[in-house]
Amino acid sequence: MAVLRPLLLVLSGLAAAGAATPVAAAAELPWTACKPAGFECADLDVPLDRSGRTPGTVSLSVTRAAAAANPGRVAVVALAGGPGQAAVPIAADFAGVLGPAIAARDLVVFDQRGTGGSDALRCAALDRAGSIVSLASACSRQLGPARAFFRTSDSVADLEALRIAGGYEKLVLYGVSYGTKVAMSYASAYPTRVESLVLDSVVTPGGPDAFRRSSLTAVPRVLDELCAGVLCRGITASASRDLRTLAGRLRRQGVRGSVYSASGRRSTAQLTESGLFGILLAGDLNPTLRAELPGSLRAALVGDLRPILRLSARSAGLENAAGYQSSRADSDALFLDTTCEENPTFPWTRGAPVAQKVREAERAARALSAGATGPFSRVVALRQGVLPLCVGWTTASPPPLPDAPLPAVPLLAINGRADLRTPVEDAAAVAARVPGAQLLAVPNVGHSVLGADATPCSRNAIAAFFSGQPVVPCSAAGPRFAPTPRPATRLSRLSAYRGVPGRVGRTVEALRLTVNDAQSQVLGEALAQGRRPDGAGGLRSGHVRVVAGGLSLRAYEHIPGVTVSGTLRDAGTSTFRVRGAQASRGTVRVSSSLAVTGTLGGRRVTAQFGRAAAAAARPYGGLTLRQAIARGRSIRAAIG
Repeated sequence: MAVLRPLLLVLSGLAAAGAATPVAAAAELPWTACKPAGFECADLDVPLDRSGRTPGTVSLSVTRAAAAANPGRVAVVALAGGPGQAAVPIAADFAGVLGPAIAARDLVVFDQRGTGGSDALRCAALDRAGSIVSLASACSRQLGPARAFFRTSDSVADLEALRIAGGYEKLVLYGVSYGTKVAMSYASAYPTRVESLVLDSVVTPGGPDAFRRSSLTAVPRVLDELCAGVLCRGITASASRDLRTLAGRLRRQGVRGSVYSASGRRSTAQLTESGLFGILLAGDLNPTLRAELPGSLRAALVGDLRPILRLSARSAGLENAAGYQSSRADSDALFLDTTCEENPTFPWTRGAPVAQKVREAERAARALSAGATGPFSRVVALRQGVLPLCVGWTTASPPPLPDAPLPAVPLLAINGRADLRTPVEDAAAVAARVPGAQLLAVPNVGHSVLGADATPCSRNAIAAFFSGQPVVPCSAAGPRFAPTPRPATRLSRLSAYRGVPGRVGRTVEALRLTVNDAQSQVLGEALAQGRRPDGAGGLRSGHVRVVAGGLSLRAYEHIPGVTVSGTLRDAGTSTFRVRGAQASRGTVRVSSSLAVTGTLGGRRVTAQFGRAAAAAARPYGGLTLRQAIARGRSIRAAIG
């Protein structure tokens, strides 16, 4: 995708519904069996413009898993995020997380208009290189007058048409991220047709603030919770204070340095204050980035930029969820259209020329109150929201209507406490609007909780909610991905590994740290991609490749002046060659029982990696590569 793509999923939900126009009853949907097994599919034609002034129809692609008995004629409708994510390709994933809700209710999943099989929007302009302003402007022209009819309010009217055509009396609405916006908008427009609401990663009803103030101000809390107790002992006294200090330095001047790709190719990366916030956003989707952040912040403040620059490179595309779409059926053009047509918080005159919009946005940013942008400057608020994306867009629809009140229906809001895209503070504000609403704040989990929560807490909450029981708060367990130490900058600063004195012992410790880092980077990439990665770049040079039966390190350098080559095998003995100006050179073998033998610096080496070392050799909570891939797929399936 072109330059625009990294911004195309900047926020998980957008705005402004307004009451939908009632639709006439439709014929019963012609369901036919389809994949996956147990599902049926149908298409439903709805008007492009329900006023009738603009001709055309949209064919909605729908799938359902019918319950054996559904006496109440109730459907659970799962609403994907984005906007722009196709939901039908992940219908089976929705069925998995909503099991307690669909025992006596049908599960209905549909691609919202403009996504997937529902006449997905496409803009040829988005496949070209160019400035954000010019690409958005070109896309709005290419879509023409039809771009006025892909708002949340249009999806709400489609949902009501689907309810009627499906023959359902009421709906249970489950939304993820932007899907929560659609769910709440439908509930406001059709309160008597809603049985209950389940909102995962909650977008406020009016849509996210264009300046991302709730996200920016939540940063210190999220970092403090990451380091709760003694988790950052030996790393930093305060990660949030380190972040504030580094943000201030980057505000004055960005930094740059070398990073290495999965093929070992060196390139130059640069980091700005906005990029630092981008790393934090990427951590919503890849928690290994958050785990490495406290040590990387401290390293940067004492002059070692390599860790923070590598985090920045690994964050590319994740800070705004690009690459986290479920399939090619997802629509960047739909995201752009819905985002730019309906967000009510844009700080400019609707329909004004680009230059005027820029001036008005900058003026509004300067007027933000002290502290409104957390530890970051107002420049980050301007650059890391949807403002750069939409300043070039030409709107075709009228201004969005004010929020309608939410009905007093049973509501469960589930939010990760580590979520910066849709912070838990926003979920609490929404829950406070509905009497009796329940809020489950899940510790140490980021965006799209039911896809990312490795504990049973959020699943238990779903079961309790649909059985009419109170939702039990999550236990205060530590993070699955605990903060990692700051990388050493000299071999001499390492302690010799137990029982092996001097430089040789420090080289053994450097070997252990290097292999662990290579394994951690591969697992992080597996989480980010949801598939087997090619490998990962070394911190200071070299790379690691995923090969049959293990990981192949190729001149992988974690400690300056110590390079490691060899294969970390899934089973059996691993052999490593240690080189470098600072190392005691030689060859070391590590058995499956962690017995260490070999020759370093001309000396025979015998050691035993003990229980503590064995635990450290299982980065990120003991996750295997296969488990990391599965966890990444789960996050991708639920992301919005």
